[in-house]
Amino acid sequence: MQGKLVTVFGASGFIGRNIVRELAQRGARVNAVCRDVEKAKFLKPMGVVGQVTPMRADVTDAAAIARAVNGASMVVNLVGILHPSGRNTFDAVQATAPGVIAKAAKDVGAEAMVHVSAIGADADSSSKYARSKAEGEQAVRAAFPEATILRPSVVFGANDSFFNKFASLALLSPVLPLIGGGTTRFQPVYVDNVADAVMAALETPAAKGQTYELGGPEIYSFRELMEMVLKETNRKAKLVNLPFWAASIQATFLELLPSPMLTRDQVELLKSDNVVAADAKTLADLGVKATPVEVIVPTYLDKFRPGGRYSTGRQPA
Repeated sequence: MQGKLVTVFGASGFIGRNIVRELAQRGARVNAVCRDVEKAKFLKPMGVVGQVTPMRADVTDAAAIARAVNGASMVVNLVGILHPSGRNTFDAVQATAPGVIAKAAKDVGAEAMVHVSAIGADADSSSKYARSKAEGEQAVRAAFPEATILRPSVVFGANDSFFNKFASLALLSPVLPLIGGGTTRFQPVYVDNVADAVMAALETPAAKGQTYELGGPEIYSFRELMEMVLKETNRKAKLVNLPFWAASIQATFLELLPSPMLTRDQVELLKSDNVVAADAKTLADLGVKATPVEVIVPTYLDKFRPGGRYSTGRQPA
């Protein structure tokens, strides 16, 4: 990895910043591709002067992608969206762009590529998100057969959009909804483990052309995860069952917001478990030991406690 140029698409995101850090520590030069260079300047101190270069590139622009990968020995694609916005549709960002990135990587002779998809990617899914993820994987395979595909479950860490979102909701609302009764199962994976998996995939010849599903050591129901949020934040919000049909009605209105808490497509996703398949290659196959949720989540959800991070008191009854 020392001295090699690695282009990372989605570098300033939650997973991306951890991968940039790991690459820099291994001596790689990094083209940190993002939408807003100014907001991505926090990445530069992760390496020595000139080692990490934030670059603006729209993944719907093939010419911009080609410029970003020029001279790269390795390419990592992390770009994904939870809901469409403007021209950033599921089709454009998650179905089409990965293939364009893979072709550009192949054209410049990159020796390795890692594409981060998601557990649940399925061409036959009722969810547009899941279908677009599957189409993106197919496009990557067609353009760069040696690429490694990683499919994480829900990714957690200090800046995640899962535990933090529901902890924030518990601050404002007396109830937390259990969509579909809270029976959907998840296998949360620590963001540092995902970053380690990307490093292993780039550096391990045997990982080329393989697909790995990344999950933590334990499986939890949605209800169990919400109970964990309330325990770690010392909040007393009530857990209320919300049938899928009712959640879809609510999502019809919520998805009109600029940054919706819930969309109808996400409701569709929640109808399927988000866990590692029994026959899948996993973190262990990449030499990565999974970190339990219970070790990490308390270190950052404590800021949501009544009275703040340093309070040990519980919310009054």
